[in-house]
Amino acid sequence: MTRFGYTLMTEQSGPRQLVDYAVAAERTGFDFEVMSDHYSPWLTDQGHAPHAWTVLGAVAQATERVDLMTYVTCPTLRYHPAVVAQKAATLQLLSGGRFTLGLGSGENLNEHVVGAGWPAIAERQDMLAEAIEIIRELHTGELVDHRGEFFQVDSARIWDLPDAGVDIGVAVAGKRAIERFAPLADHLVAVEPKAEIVEQWNDVDGAPRIGGEAHAIGQIPICWDPSEEAAVARAHEQFRWFAGGWSVNADLPTPAGFAGATQFVRPEDVADSIPCGPDLDKIVEAVSDYWEAGFTDVALVQVGDEGQDRFLAEAAGPLLEKLRAAAP
Repeated sequence: MTRFGYTLMTEQSGPRQLVDYAVAAERTGFDFEVMSDHYSPWLTDQGHAPHAWTVLGAVAQATERVDLMTYVTCPTLRYHPAVVAQKAATLQLLSGGRFTLGLGSGENLNEHVVGAGWPAIAERQDMLAEAIEIIRELHTGELVDHRGEFFQVDSARIWDLPDAGVDIGVAVAGKRAIERFAPLADHLVAVEPKAEIVEQWNDVDGAPRIGGEAHAIGQIPICWDPSEEAAVARAHEQFRWFAGGWSVNADLPTPAGFAGATQFVRPEDVADSIPCGPDLDKIVEAVSDYWEAGFTDVALVQVGDEGQDRFLAEAAGPLLEKLRAAAP
């Protein structure tokens, strides 16, 4: 059965609002909640970037049922992998076993802030593979010493560790990344509804099978509003950065850079890629691309902090009913 999630978007809401939205989303009936891990918003107009792990700790205490996930954390530059391993173990304990650690190779926007530079994609993927190795080792509870190409760990042990460990989802896109990371991950994370991503993952020797023990977790932005005109305007103001695609989004360093890169993106361009307005059937049609591509889990992003309460109170429940009626 396809599961539907709610995105706690740190770029567009403050920390207290995010906790309130998490509680409301659980009450409305979402199956899981994912949280972005950003140091900066994509655009200045979004205006927020609270510390994701702090907020997730509060969400873990404020909710009871929904699964939780970072979507996604980069464990290589802004965070050392040994620190990520400790944070993930603690959050798993706080949530009572509801947490999945979503990892990726990062974006320049968030990782450049510590002054460590921005490596090319091949090096970032090498760093991510080594980071996953360290996290897995630390999650055994054993004393770890590590001397690698990128990281050093000296006499480290995770003292508060959940019995069942922490599942790891890894964000991938191209075939090379899938072949590299599928055997290292428990779950697939991707932001494009492409059947070949799932198929290529399942073809990799040693990879956990999607549709079996592994989940394929996607994400899609929507902009519900009783007024289609207002929805399009808000999506353009808040989410025009989305038009660049991830190959561009990974490398731009600042919100000003995203503003410049998207200055010629028109409202109608955004509306072509993001379902906007009150029509729930149009949203269901857009989301269906994911389950038709073989994804098991889809997280919705309701664009903008404005109207978030109304979306959760009025539209989210009926939308979930429609999604569950339509999905396999």
